[in-house]
Amino acid sequence: MNQQQTATIGIDHEGANRGILIIGLLVAMLFSALDNTIVGTAMPRIVGELGGLGVMTWLTTAYMLSSTTVVPIAGKLADMIGRKSVYVAGLLIFMVGSALCGTAQSMNQLILFRGLQGIGGGIMMPMAMIIIGDLFTGEQRAKWQGVFGGVFGLASIIGPQVGGWIVDSLNWRWVFYINLPVGIIATVLIAIGLKGQRGTGRVKIDIGGIFTMIGGVVFLLLALTFGGKNYPWSSWQIVALLIGSAVFLTSFGLIESKVGEPIFPLHLFKNKTFSLLSGIGFLMAVGMFGAIMFVPLFMQGVIGISASASGTIMLPMMLSMILTSILGGRIVRKIGVRTQIIIGMVTMGIGFWLLSTMGMHTTKLVAMGHMVVLGLGVGLVMPTITLALQESFPKSELGVVTSSSQFFRQIGGTFGMTILGAVMNEGSTRLLTVKLTPFLEKLPVQAHGMVNQLEAMIQTNPQGLYSLLLSPEALAKMPNEIQQTAVPILKTALVETLHNVYLYGLLFVGLGVLLTFFLGNIQLSKNSRPFGRDHSSK
Repeated sequence: MNQQQTATIGIDHEGANRGILIIGLLVAMLFSALDNTIVGTAMPRIVGELGGLGVMTWLTTAYMLSSTTVVPIAGKLADMIGRKSVYVAGLLIFMVGSALCGTAQSMNQLILFRGLQGIGGGIMMPMAMIIIGDLFTGEQRAKWQGVFGGVFGLASIIGPQVGGWIVDSLNWRWVFYINLPVGIIATVLIAIGLKGQRGTGRVKIDIGGIFTMIGGVVFLLLALTFGGKNYPWSSWQIVALLIGSAVFLTSFGLIESKVGEPIFPLHLFKNKTFSLLSGIGFLMAVGMFGAIMFVPLFMQGVIGISASASGTIMLPMMLSMILTSILGGRIVRKIGVRTQIIIGMVTMGIGFWLLSTMGMHTTKLVAMGHMVVLGLGVGLVMPTITLALQESFPKSELGVVTSSSQFFRQIGGTFGMTILGAVMNEGSTRLLTVKLTPFLEKLPVQAHGMVNQLEAMIQTNPQGLYSLLLSPEALAKMPNEIQQTAVPILKTALVETLHNVYLYGLLFVGLGVLLTFFLGNIQLSKNSRPFGRDHSSK
């Protein structure tokens, strides 16, 4: 990209109405973040009307695949053709996808429309942080990124309540229709406030890079999503997906090394700061997303609280994350980027260690306290990684750098759920084989049908056995003798397995702490940087 074009595709700081623009960005982030949690709340009603219980998980998978894949593409296009065009396009795609979701007459249609909606969501995801990077100096940016991180956390808190109200008061289709008026408001505000200019040079779109990147990422995410769950890791389906991903990603690397305007510039990895911060964000997400998904299982299966009450366990974590996201923007100016990331990662590590100490007699209050500690650490780290990356690169690459940070965190979350899910399955199979199988084999001949079914689940789907702990109705159908013996064994196995899960999460966070010590001294700028000025430390 030539210098003339680079200088004209960003934001015109003189003409931008910052107040209108920031309100528009906040509204857009709030309604896109709300969508994920609201849809989860409405899932039972959707399945009840459209059917398709067997493919229900695809409502989430389709959105995740499309949104994750498009994030780095959106960042690069924002650098090439301008923030306004890309952001407004993302908003419009998201609204069209939402409208179509609301009109879906079958589960297959809804899954397809959710994939379209995910494309819009993936474009919107990094754009707010990119534009904040354009508008403000490094010190100002630290504060605003904390605010936007807090809005994202707020959406996670109020989403289930909003979703429940919509489903109860209207119907599940309004979960999607509600995006339209809010999206129109956000689009108008951003279109007015964002005074971008067109580039004067010729824009060359890296079609080959986009195609091979989409293929590689989608195949990889599908393998990680279904491996060990729907299909064994050694099955031809998973092996074929992994081989396909490797072929696409290898082709992607070859293409990106030769084209003039790569969609994902490989030279970024030559930058020490980029490589380290991407690695830290990846490892943080591996531990965080992988471990957090098991907290409600522990609270319902071991402590015995209801499904709705277990959801409140996540509330303190989100509140503490919002707090440190906002405060961290002020603290980082005094203690520095590297120190704040180290403190945050160590705090996360303490949170994981505390989670690993939970046992049969842990109370809800104690579990909530552990989640607060984890949230404090996450809030210090997540916005700071984006801030540090934006300070380390020229504005001509700010879009692709910011979106790359988001991309690696999303991939890390998927890896975390896969890896720690495998740890959960392996540990459960081993413990239940030792503790539960001998008891089952002593049962009368009349119970052999049920015994065979349970023994098969121990080997193929041990987590499915824990669902007995979550369903009083299922337990009531079992003989009293089995309940009195099997339930304590299941609870003990669940506790011991989760100890290992959280310790593995601690291991990934520990690796992230080690990487942090290799970071250089990243200074926050006090003045707006001109386009093209390189602050990277190579």
